[in-house]
Amino acid sequence: MSRDNATVADEDHGIRLDRWFKRHRPGTPHALIARWARAGELTLDGRKADVSDRIEAGQVIAMPVPPAAPSGPKPRKEKPLSPADIALAESMVIHRDASALVLDKPPGLATQGGTKTESHVDGLLGALQGEAPVRPKLVHRLDKDTSGALLIARTPRAAAWFAKAFSNRSARKTYWAIVVGVPDIAQGEIDLPLAKQPGSGGEKMHVDEKGLPSKSRYRVIERAGNSAAWVELQPLTGRTHQLRVHMAAIGHPIVGDGKYGGKTAFLTGTISRKLHLHSRRLRIDHPDGGALDISAPVPEHFAASLDALGFDPLLGDVLTEEAPKPSAKTVQKAKAKAHAKQVRKARRGERRGRAEAKAKPAGKPPAKRGSPKPAGKRPSPRKPR
Repeated sequence: MSRDNATVADEDHGIRLDRWFKRHRPGTPHALIARWARAGELTLDGRKADVSDRIEAGQVIAMPVPPAAPSGPKPRKEKPLSPADIALAESMVIHRDASALVLDKPPGLATQGGTKTESHVDGLLGALQGEAPVRPKLVHRLDKDTSGALLIARTPRAAAWFAKAFSNRSARKTYWAIVVGVPDIAQGEIDLPLAKQPGSGGEKMHVDEKGLPSKSRYRVIERAGNSAAWVELQPLTGRTHQLRVHMAAIGHPIVGDGKYGGKTAFLTGTISRKLHLHSRRLRIDHPDGGALDISAPVPEHFAASLDALGFDPLLGDVLTEEAPKPSAKTVQKAKAKAHAKQVRKARRGERRGRAEAKAKPAGKPPAKRGSPKPAGKRPSPRKPR
């Protein structure tokens, strides 16, 4: 069988091997690639490779040449962008460097396409490619009606870097929201597992004991009497609609979120009926060194509501500092302490059991039903009169 070789380019550094095939050999079926890997016919620098291996710039990929013309899905054709599309894409950019873009996504614009969704951020990214060899790529998402900071990778290496940062939760996302009512506790953590709600087609989530672990942190920035509060939210996990479900679950739905708050999610007066959830700030390590720390301005309807409710915009950026992460030595000591506590508890239980056994009176066991009564003085029979 004839062989085919290819050298990994700089822009492909850090991506998975199967992703490289989708990009450079789009017609090669995944099942065929996996079969090559199992048979040892797919190699990286002469060593047997797996489809999930991360590749590095300069490595040589060796593979068989398919015996017939590859069959499979054709590469997606990009929808031609109008001058208005290009202008919209450029207007969203609030940060640009060699590896990353940060967009200020407006409310009402979907992040990705779907059923009956033709206008979306992903469809506009071709306008932001410029002279780069590859098209920019989404690395996380925002709900259609959520506004604010959205990170875009400009190279495959950056995409792999950012994806890892989101998966290991080293990226820090801060949201602003206006909620109905005021939480009793000024700041806290919501720990409620979430799952897809049956019958919703996966479009809605709900609290479910059997769902995936989900945690969110909140802090009340300012309150408008008892009617509403401006809160800072930080998702500690990344579940669908997590912040919206969690706030509704504790009785304070986000203003404008009829999906999870129903009619109670809307305030009267001049307050907009749009969703008041905004991705305010994104902090993440940069693949080229240092950190990316970008804030997105609030949209018009959110700013108008802050003003109408009498909130001071300057208070929002007074962020609470996160507690420093404990060192490995501290964590190990805590685990050892917890283990010792469990051992002591178990030993106390054993000692208590032995003490109770010794304390029981050494009397005769109670007679069984039906057994003869113990011998003793019997009452004398009555004499007949």
